Amino acid sequence: MIHLLVSAIFITGTAGSGKSVLTSRLLRWYIDHKSFPISINLDPGAIRLPYEPDVDIRDYIDINMLMETYDLGPNGSLLMASDMIATRLEEIQNEVNSLNPDFVLVDTPGQIELFAFRASGPYFVTNFQSDNKATLFLYDGALVSSPINYVSVVLLASSVRLRLKIAQCNILTKSDLIVDKLKQILQWSSSNLTLESSLNSERDVEYSLLCKDLLRSVSKVGLVENLIPISSLTMDGMVNLLAALTRIVSQGEEIKE
Repeated sequence: MIHLLVSAIFITGTAGSGKSVLTSRLLRWYIDHKSFPISINLDPGAIRLPYEPDVDIRDYIDINMLMETYDLGPNGSLLMASDMIATRLEEIQNEVNSLNPDFVLVDTPGQIELFAFRASGPYFVTNFQSDNKATLFLYDGALVSSPINYVSVVLLASSVRLRLKIAQCNILTKSDLIVDKLKQILQWSSSNLTLESSLNSERDVEYSLLCKDLLRSVSKVGLVENLIPISSLTMDGMVNLLAALTRIVSQGEEIKE
């Protein structure tokens, strides 16, 4: 009997970077290529999603109920809900196991700090049972069009990798919207010298120097990697993204019994 390995892919990134849209595109891609993916929505504050979650944290945690029960505002209820995600791991795991998927696409909360920088998120990633795990960190193309913004998101991506402690692919989203900047951003991701040259042109010399020092430190420990540009609208770059994921999580291996 042949069992395909189960791969869990955690989709992270800044608010508005396209996590949920990419989740929907990956679901369709895997289905079209004869795999069986499922999706988990881990954002308790999500109002609408571009896909129908197979497993949904909103079935277990109700933001409005938390606001009413504990007299919390929207931000306080989101914090509490995020901390409660880990308490629902067993139920979520049971739902996933009952579906027996090849790929589990985990759409994380819109505000990445609520998932990566509180205890609940890393606990969930560490204890979620799958054969392979990887993180996709989405660089919002519209956000990283200036060198200082780019370095800021590099630091955030590095922090997420350190917090979650699993293999990570860095993705540049919305490539169709930044055609005039795309080549330069990709050069920044592949060459520190090019990025430092762009930083030299910044008016704020103090912050330019700080960015260069931080960038060198992060690069020295191997946390800076080339970006894979994609467009969830045109589907450009999806082949490269899936190839990178295959290398990291599935590696084309099967377990035979």
